[in-house]
Amino acid sequence: MSQNTSSAVMQQRSEPHDSLDDFPTPPWATRALCEWIPGGSMISVPWITTCREPAANRGHMVAPLREYFGQVEASDVHDYGAGFPVLDYLFGPLPEQVDWTITNPPFRLAEQFIERALATSTEGVAMLVRSAFLESVGRYDRLFRVNPPSHILQFTERVVMHKSRLAPEGSTATAYCWLVWRLPEPWDGPLFEWIAPCRKRLERAGDYA
Repeated sequence: MSQNTSSAVMQQRSEPHDSLDDFPTPPWATRALCEWIPGGSMISVPWITTCREPAANRGHMVAPLREYFGQVEASDVHDYGAGFPVLDYLFGPLPEQVDWTITNPPFRLAEQFIERALATSTEGVAMLVRSAFLESVGRYDRLFRVNPPSHILQFTERVVMHKSRLAPEGSTATAYCWLVWRLPEPWDGPLFEWIAPCRKRLERAGDYA
């Protein structure tokens, strides 16, 4: 029997090895995380808490982060024209410590992003990843068995990401979740939670301008 390659079955987000992995994050998906964080009492003083977004792209995650954090430091390895510093997050000395590191990392480099974020964050790390990222024996041995996240937040609504553009319409076969590491407390294992439907509530006028 031949493999079913229908887009309704296959997860379609796949990129060449040297790709920039340019899939802008819908702002509502970032707000969903930020709304959850205070509920978990993880941001001590929100208006003075610092956050780093090291894969800022065109700033679609940076803008909602600035609604919740007192200071957001943003950069990217590529100049997308948004005015952010062009920096390779994974190269050179460790950056200065921040309270939180929150980003949608390139899929093939996500483990390295997580490692660097954990070394330079004091309160927490949150990574938006494909739910399929939880699979893989190798990733389990290298990351999850050694340093599991404190929380896995699975979206119940599909987070639609388009290559190289942000748009409200469309569909996808790819599921996403937030992986969160609460610091500095050690965790025996992750707590699994669902992010209830919230897109309609968290979308704002101008998000897709």
